[in-house]
Amino acid sequence: MSLSDPIGDMIARVKNAQSRNHKRVELPSSNFKVKIAGILKNEGFIKHFEVNEENKKPKLSLELKYHYGNPVISNFERVSKPGRRIFSSADGLPKINNGLGIAIVSTPKGVMTDIDARKQRVGGEIICKVF
Repeated sequence: MSLSDPIGDMIARVKNAQSRNHKRVELPSSNFKVKIAGILKNEGFIKHFEVNEENKKPKLSLELKYHYGNPVISNFERVSKPGRRIFSSADGLPKINNGLGIAIVSTPKGVMTDIDARKQRVGGEIICKVF
């Protein structure tokens, strides 16, 4: 089965797991998803992630983070979709929830948060918003 939007699938799996208070969520792995998971870990939205390559198909396992029983990620939504790509310059990058959230941006210098993209003065495709 092929997915037309693997990042959208990742976001949906995380949202569904958090709504059921699961501690872990597993999904098919890709380099792009691992980079997004790395950003989520560095920003404190998830506890841990790892790639399991036991079979031929690698699996990305995310350990979700909760604060007093509530998920740390209160909103996780896709911005740029396969049918409508959203690009922004460094000056036009949105501030998410007045700086309390992050936007994950795919730039020519790699996948990074909107804050890092502003510091490096580089724009790109806004992948998703997290807060």
